[in-house]
Amino acid sequence: MTEFGPDYADSYDILYRTKDYAAEVDLIERLLAKHGAPSPRRILDLGCGTGSHALPLAQRGHHVTGVDRSPAMLAQARAKAASTALPADRIPAFLEGDIGQLDLGERFDAALMMFMVLGYQYDYSALMSALASVRRHLDANGLFIFDVWNGLAVLAEPPRERLVEATLSGTRIVRRTRPQIDTVRQLCHIHFDLERAGSGEAKTWQEKHVMRYFFPQELDLALQSHGLDLLQLSSFPDGEGPPDERAWNIVGVAGAR
Repeated sequence: MTEFGPDYADSYDILYRTKDYAAEVDLIERLLAKHGAPSPRRILDLGCGTGSHALPLAQRGHHVTGVDRSPAMLAQARAKAASTALPADRIPAFLEGDIGQLDLGERFDAALMMFMVLGYQYDYSALMSALASVRRHLDANGLFIFDVWNGLAVLAEPPRERLVEATLSGTRIVRRTRPQIDTVRQLCHIHFDLERAGSGEAKTWQEKHVMRYFFPQELDLALQSHGLDLLQLSSFPDGEGPPDERAWNIVGVAGAR
């Protein structure tokens, strides 16, 4: 499974500083309201990363528990929480743990896997364990919201090499992306070459991430096998369009039986 080490964690919020997390939290709240959970809720954020969904949700009144397997990403989340104006009882708990093995001994109104966290569960056993963990932590009629890569679009328009440059507070990150598709296993092997310069020591390193892409019917069957009924599957980030070959990213909502 892909590991997010300290170098990538230190660069993560710089690389994704233009990602519209506020709009994504708007979408999460719209989906919660649409499917029966409009008021502030107890939310489990699985694969919470640096807390960029958990903290805005907490600011909007939800009680959030974030879980991630990366200590470095959690350190970033806790540092951000410490500088965020929140009542003491609304500060998210950020816990280290493996999604597939997690058992907190409590249930939530909603569970999230945002920013393709479900796709990082790229082999069959990891995927099944992750979905079992989701159901284990949801109340009856609880909601599971997730986004993934859509296989229909991945095959219609395969990913290409990309160059991303981002600068924040004097630190500049350059990331070159080299993807390779494995159509038999529904995987994308993503090779990153990264450079960091500015404040602190200049550094270059490489990362390899493996992502699984999904087809709509496959998602439906996998969810059903774990007591989760697919209620909605739409284009992401608008949450309105169909999950067809034009929608590279899709967002899903499932309800716990």
